[in-house]
Amino acid sequence: MGNAESHALSETQLAILRVLWDAEEASVADVQAALESERALALTTVATMLSRLHRRGVVARRTEGRQFIYRAAVAEDEVRRSMVSDLMQRLFEGDAAALVNHLVSEGEIDADELAAIRRKLARRRGAKGGRHVR
Repeated sequence: MGNAESHALSETQLAILRVLWDAEEASVADVQAALESERALALTTVATMLSRLHRRGVVARRTEGRQFIYRAAVAEDEVRRSMVSDLMQRLFEGDAAALVNHLVSEGEIDADELAAIRRKLARRRGAKGGRHVR
């Protein structure tokens, strides 16, 4: 992935971002309510986390009345790409094949999923004029 910005996020920060990606915009109370069924977070905790994400540039905010309205400032695919790249660097020294081999050997990818990955690689190579993958 090279020089792209790293978006290392905790599970809770990622859950907050998922709320914002789904809702497009939300207040602190909206985010807390959306997370209530999976996480019991105090309103102040959600506010603090959103404030920290704002300082990092991960979320943007605007004022509406006496409250902030937040929205994601980074795309979901950008965060996914960054976090997978970070994981690959930390655990597999940047070796994508080692990551895929690990997923296959641990049963995280089954035969149908592997076939779908092969088809995707073949389409990608075909679009670039490369060799076909078997």
